[in-house]
Amino acid sequence: MATSSSTRETFDDSDTRHDEMHSTIETWIQDLVEEVDSAVSSEQFKQWLDVQSRFHDYSHRNTLLIKLQCPHATRVAGYRTWQNEFDRHVSEGEKAIWIWAPIIAKQCPECGNSPSYHERSDCEYNDTEPDDWNKGLVGFRPAPVFDISQTEGEPLPELETEANGNAGKLIPALLKASSALEVAVEVVSPRKWSHGSAKGVCRYRLEKQPLVEVRDRENEADLAVTLVHEYAHALLHSGIDTEDERSKRELEAEAVAYIVGRYFGLDTSGSAFYLAAWEGDEPETILDRLERISSTAQEIVDVAEEIAETN
Repeated sequence: MATSSSTRETFDDSDTRHDEMHSTIETWIQDLVEEVDSAVSSEQFKQWLDVQSRFHDYSHRNTLLIKLQCPHATRVAGYRTWQNEFDRHVSEGEKAIWIWAPIIAKQCPECGNSPSYHERSDCEYNDTEPDDWNKGLVGFRPAPVFDISQTEGEPLPELETEANGNAGKLIPALLKASSALEVAVEVVSPRKWSHGSAKGVCRYRLEKQPLVEVRDRENEADLAVTLVHEYAHALLHSGIDTEDERSKRELEAEAVAYIVGRYFGLDTSGSAFYLAAWEGDEPETILDRLERISSTAQEIVDVAEEIAETN
């Protein structure tokens, strides 16, 4: 897969700066689309996708139950599933996360009840024997599941999404840029981090600036790119929280992070794997949102660059 490591990009402070940056960003977006295509066809991505396909896609109700009981949950499965599918076991002393599991059984064609409930109901259907009834959903039962953080054993395949390189003055510049971008920002120590495996989060607050929180880490280049990703969410997605648009929001934010990181000379090729996980089948969607991505990237670049040059 091609890499997007480069030397620091510069543009003259002139009337053509905006157009030159836009043209370069358009070229980089084309590069990113090609990198996502390469990532999708890679063996690493195929192995990761195979593992992801074994995790159940929970209903909205169960997703809420999981988040209420374990806010940092990322990958959830039953006790035996962890053992048999992933060669991991639940750690001693861990408490189960309780969800509603469907009960599938023979079902009366008339009242929809299982045979045992049908016998006690007022339904008089007897055209066919219960053994001939089709199976269907007859109810729900509580079932225990566990998050990966509650288990130990063989590691699951991960995608190499981290940015690399020398962040230089970029971290302090980005932190100071929050004021001009009208975003509140906090760098949180790993010990106090409460958002699971997420590198950063953006919270939209009523009548307040959006709050960006990022987990501190040794890799400053990756920290910088995470900051930009969450800034992009703050600038682009306030008030937009529909689930069906989530992949598009992540696409826009990561494309902005890719561009800004690349502008400052970082290797942001890991963005391709990140986007492959969200929008692997249609990376060209990035091109449909070029203007939004470009203008947001330029805004963050201009603010961060001015601060870096004056400090």
